[in-house]
Amino acid sequence: MLDPPTLSDPPTLRGRDIVCVGFADWDTELWTNQQHLMSRLAHDNRVLFVESLGLRKPQLAGRDLARIARRLRRGLAPPRAVDGLHVLSPLVVPLHSNRFVRALNTRLLPALVARAARRLGLRKPILWSYVPQAEVLIDALGPSLIVYHCVDDIAAHERIDTASFRAAEARFAARADLVLASAPALAERMRGLSGNVLDAPNVADTDLFSRALEPSPPAPLDAQMAALPGPRIVFTGAIVAAKLDFALLAELARSRPSWSFALVGPIGPGEPHADVSMLSAEPNIHLLGARAYAQLPDVLRAADAGLIPYARNALTDSIFPMKVYEYLAAGLPVIATPLPALERIQGIAMAADAQGLARLLDDALADDSAERRAARSRAAASHSWERRLQEIAAAISAL
Repeated sequence: MLDPPTLSDPPTLRGRDIVCVGFADWDTELWTNQQHLMSRLAHDNRVLFVESLGLRKPQLAGRDLARIARRLRRGLAPPRAVDGLHVLSPLVVPLHSNRFVRALNTRLLPALVARAARRLGLRKPILWSYVPQAEVLIDALGPSLIVYHCVDDIAAHERIDTASFRAAEARFAARADLVLASAPALAERMRGLSGNVLDAPNVADTDLFSRALEPSPPAPLDAQMAALPGPRIVFTGAIVAAKLDFALLAELARSRPSWSFALVGPIGPGEPHADVSMLSAEPNIHLLGARAYAQLPDVLRAADAGLIPYARNALTDSIFPMKVYEYLAAGLPVIATPLPALERIQGIAMAADAQGLARLLDDALADDSAERRAARSRAAASHSWERRLQEIAAAISAL
């Protein structure tokens, strides 16, 4: 992928009111595109973030039950201030395939969001949505601009009513002034629905992750990572079967039994009955749990390579992992399975099977150096959230 054009006088979004409809809750275990962009936009704009509308069919499992209970507590409360913006937890019924429930939500959601916007004094805001179900807010908010931010093929997830989601997406994308797409497959599909689509792959907090290049000591190493024998191959992110190829990862670990494979992230978000026994059965695969975002450079500082062992399916064919530029900004060699979105990204080596990944890791470990790490980090520096916001602001200005 080519670097974005140089912006000699970077445009910015300032003094705007923004209502953002997310695809997850604000305080989710892993920050995603929506938190990174909206927390930055909140520095110079007034932002109301509307939490997930519960698009997945709920299950009577611990994680879902806890989330339902939390939403019931917050559902009728006013927006709460957090991270420089306001967050609303709307009370909606998460059964979007049922036409009676959709009719109820069509009345309930606009009333709750409009009331919150009035309470905060937001007028003719930008409606910036990560899900097309925000179409019901258009009449209630009278937005000055509509942005559809497509960062995932949500309809490909299990427990999503694909038909109703696709229909809503077609309507909302057609009404949007700007569509942002985070992967080539998404951009191609969106161009069939909208005449104004901007390729906007996920990027990274490159300043934060470049700190992984600081030597240890004095910079700290993650204690659990440092306790593992090297070489240490790391994956950071959600440990979910929908994305990760568990069988491939187990085979890779067996092919290099003296190496440590560290998986750093929560187990099973969005998968109430997640089963990671295939991974935990391997003595050199280590499930280290989640870390706060600010702690990830300490994790990567202790790593020898970054791994993206994704399965190939309808979901991952339309995904651009956020960890790509996080790993590269940290200077790590990056080895991945052949995801379509990564084909043109420099600095990533890809193979489809465990033996191929093992050989690429052998080569990466043999050829790595401090100079190579510094070069990777410099090349990743332009792929920052600040730069992405400049490009989005330029696209909005062009409207």
